[in-house]
Amino acid sequence: MADAPPPTTTDDERLARLRLIRSENVAPVTFRHLLARFGSAGRAIAALPDLARAGGSKRPIAICPKAAAEKELAAAKRTGAIPLYWGDAEYPALLSAIEDPPPVLFAKGHTHLLAKPLVAVVGARNASAAGRRMAATLAADLGAAGYVIVSGLARGIDGVAHAAAMKTGTVAVVAGGIDVVYPKEHQALYDELTAAGLIVAEAAIGTEPQARHFPRRNRIISGLSLGVVVVEASLRSGSLITARLAADQGREVLAVPGSPLDPRAQGANRLIKDGAALIESAEDVLHVLKALEERQIKEPGPSWLPPPALAAAEDEIALARAALQDLLSPTPTQIDELIRAAGLSPGAVLTVLLELELAGHIERQPGNRVALLP
Repeated sequence: MADAPPPTTTDDERLARLRLIRSENVAPVTFRHLLARFGSAGRAIAALPDLARAGGSKRPIAICPKAAAEKELAAAKRTGAIPLYWGDAEYPALLSAIEDPPPVLFAKGHTHLLAKPLVAVVGARNASAAGRRMAATLAADLGAAGYVIVSGLARGIDGVAHAAAMKTGTVAVVAGGIDVVYPKEHQALYDELTAAGLIVAEAAIGTEPQARHFPRRNRIISGLSLGVVVVEASLRSGSLITARLAADQGREVLAVPGSPLDPRAQGANRLIKDGAALIESAEDVLHVLKALEERQIKEPGPSWLPPPALAAAEDEIALARAALQDLLSPTPTQIDELIRAAGLSPGAVLTVLLELELAGHIERQPGNRVALLP
């Protein structure tokens, strides 16, 4: 069993962790690497300027001020939300194990739901009457069997699933700030969730959801869940992104089949062709999840895998800087492939990638890949 994420231990460290993830060019994976290298968020913040300069930044990196982090925490408290810090006991265990867990997750409502087994039910915003009925039945029956339903508070399948599971437990993951209701017509559902369920958000208080926020939200939906059930989804649906993320995270992917004549069924049908479990009832879901739980008992995996150590000699780091100038491109490339091609230690290559990311020259993408920014 791997070591657990380092606990926050003090209020100063918690504040520093919020400052670190709110600082320029620091994403969740970068946050993990910084914490692994420096041991605390406070020391990582102190190192950011030098790392960004080494990566070629032409200006000072913008570090979140202490006052701004304190203001965000005060605003969250006024809305009735509390922060959950990656590494603390209250943080969801399954979410903690993904490649890029949110360092800070704001929660509003009944946080004890996160300690129960969770299953995601997602699907089309323009869902058919049959799709809505199926989602409601699945959510209610899975809730009665002891599972908490996770979804994204969107129109259509998401909203139906939340409503059907309200009495047994449901968690909504939102793309914007936890105080921002989106879509607006879900105000009543939002209020009901805060009273009887739970809402969680990664974004800062007051953040209006934008298109780029939804894939990040989707990784949390799948990361919280043992499995993701897709009920109606077009081939370009965000639900398919959630399903792909679930597969990458080692979660079960399940889908309800539909008519090949209905575009809303094409995504779910494609998932089944690609190996997703075919679902016709909650019993089908329970059968898959029972098999998963039995495998986990027989073959328990680590709850968290720390990133490789970044220690490397300065001369090797210099060689890695030169090598990565040629190896990186706008095409996303596996980091393991870069390490092999460079012929240098993982510590040297990862150090340079960290520098380049903090300087704003590369971005990390799902699947442990990086791409050069234009």
